[in-house]
Parts: sequence; C-alpha cells; structure tokens
Amino acid sequence: MTVSPRALAVVLVTLGTFTDLLAYSIAVPVLPDITGRLGASPTTIGLLFASFGVTLLAVSVPVGRLSDRIGRRLPLVIGMAILAASTMLFAFAQTLPWLFVARLLQGAADAITWGVGFALVADLYTAAERGRVMGLVMSGSNLGFMLGPSIGGWLYESGGPQVPFLLVTALAVLGVAGFLWIPLPPPGGVREDVPFHTLVRSPDIAACAVVLVVVSGTMSMFEPVLALHLSSELGLTPGRVGLVFGVAAVASTVLHPVYGRLADRVGGRRLMILGMVVGAAIMPWLARAETYASVLTLFLVQAGALSMIVTPSLTYMAEAGVRAGAASFGVSYGLYNFAWGCGLLAGPAAGGALYERLGLARMLLIWPLFVLVTAAWFVVAGRRTRKGAPL
Repeated sequence: MTVSPRALAVVLVTLGTFTDLLAYSIAVPVLPDITGRLGASPTTIGLLFASFGVTLLAVSVPVGRLSDRIGRRLPLVIGMAILAASTMLFAFAQTLPWLFVARLLQGAADAITWGVGFALVADLYTAAERGRVMGLVMSGSNLGFMLGPSIGGWLYESGGPQVPFLLVTALAVLGVAGFLWIPLPPPGGVREDVPFHTLVRSPDIAACAVVLVVVSGTMSMFEPVLALHLSSELGLTPGRVGLVFGVAAVASTVLHPVYGRLADRVGGRRLMILGMVVGAAIMPWLARAETYASVLTLFLVQAGALSMIVTPSLTYMAEAGVRAGAASFGVSYGLYNFAWGCGLLAGPAAGGALYERLGLARMLLIWPLFVLVTAAWFVVAGRRTRKGAPL
C-alpha cells in the first residue's frame, strides 16, 4: 500500500515537532546539573532556559514570511539541521557561552519547525480536514513533552551527559533527510499575495493572537506555581508532583485528535470559547484541593479544558488568514508561534510574582477573571468582524 505525499508530510511534521519538544523537555532534568558543574548560579541557569524564547520570538514571523515566498522545504530542512546542531552543541559544550549558543539555536529551530510545519499542513489539507490532521500532529508532538524528562534523566544517568542529546540529534538528522526527500508543493504554490501589514492588522488574526498569549501564559504559569504549591502546602514528593503533570500531559495527548475533529464539525472558535470558560471555572477549585487524588483529578480536567483551545486555535488561525486574503499560511503560523512564545515568557513570571504576593487561592480567583474577560472580548470581536455570522 502506497502512502500519499501529504500523509508523509504530516508524518515528517509530527516527527519534527516531536523531536523539538523532546529536545526542549529532555533538557529539564539535565541542564541544571551540567551548568552546575560549570559553576553557573541559579540566575544564570534561569537565563539559559529563558534564552530559548529570545530566538523563538525573533525568528517566528520572518521565517513564516520567507516560507511563503520560497516554499516550505528549505526552511524545514534548515530548521531540523539547526535543531541537530543545537543538540550536538549541548552534548559536547564545555563552557557556559556555548550552552547559551545551543539554547538560542534551539529556540530558532522551534520557531521554524512549528511555524513552517503547520503552514505546510494547512497548505496540503482543506479547511474541513485541518482540525483532524492538526489534532493528530499535536497528539504525536505531545509525546515528546511527556517522554523527554524521563528519557533525559535515565539516559543521562545510565549513558552519560552526551547520550540524551545524541538521541535527539539522530532524530533531527532523520527529519532533515525526510524533508529533502519528500515531494512538496513548489514555491509558486504557496506564495503569499497579501501585504504583511494587512495580514497582521486583521482583527481575526489579532483576536486569535491575544487568546494564544493568554492561554499559553496560563498553561506555562501552572508549571512553577502548582509545583511549588503541591510541594510546600500538600507535602508531595517530586515524583508525585511529576505524576500530576504527567497525567495531564497524557490527557492532552489523547484529547488533541478529538478536539481537532470537533473543530472541523462545529468550528474552532466555538471550542476556543468553551475551553476558556471551562478552564476559568476549574481554576479556583485547584487551590482548594486538599488531597492528592483531588489535585490529580482537577488538574486533569484543567489540562483537558485548556487543550480544547490549542488544536482549534490552529485551525482558526488558518481560517483567519484566508479571511484576510492570504493564499498561504506562513505568516499566519509565524504570528501564532510568536504569540505562543510571548505567553510562555510572560506566564511563569507573572504567575510566580502573583503567587509570592497573594498565595495560590487568591491568585486563582484573579487569573480566571483575566481568562473570562479575554473570552468575552473574543466573542465580541468575532461578532463585530463578521456582522452577525454564526460562531
């Protein structure tokens, strides 16, 4: 049985995003030890992790525009090659400056792989199919985030500090070979025909970007804040705290394809609004959970609600680009990646500051209001731009 070129493209995009998330999360248990051996302070380690976002934000939109002009193949090949180079640097770097170079390269690779990868999927599939396919890509990608910390820690302890990064390097090289080999649409088939300033000023695209900043900020806020709360207030061990996040990641992985199919049937925008409302409603109860089982259950529901926004937002961004007159999707998904990166940078910082000053209970009364205001604004903005069109 032969596999269609577009199905192979989806497999390769999934491999690329999986490898990228694997590289990102595999560093979580490994980098603090490596940098500690090099004499790095906690502040330096924090800056090292944050430097990922610098190149992510800087590269996302320009590379999206470039891929609209020259096609998807070359940027994706370069993105996977940069990912391979960055992980190779992580494996053999002997000084802190080289680790910073590796982390900056990793952020650039993330911007290319995700932005151009999803633009390619949007090129190859119709609006009625995109939710299903993007849900599958997100589900496969999420496995990298789930497996990274455990694989990284195990390989680091059993094989040495180079082994986890060499595994990622091998997967990235496989991605380079795949994107060089697979037939893709020629550059003329994906050329952007709408001025950049027109696209970025589209109300639909702006509305989606604001939602993405809020949602990615909310998701990333939970990583430091909930972990601190569970450790200090409930006395949970690191293993049990990790299991809370691990179960949530499994739920998200399973639900992404489901939400993708629903987005094809009822529209991405409706699911995004529902996800924000349900997510905001669950948040205050997390601070009231007093047992491990209740925390596990509530955070699983929380993760499921926030995941309801992610895959539908991918399809909605493509629809918004088409309404703005775009013939292809490189800039749209570059903006998507940029907005997501802004949330990743702002969420943990804002969450940590609020948690320190207010505590989790009061913080999780205020944060949901921000999410609900965003949802209400998203509803009003959509109705204004479509003059009574259905949600």
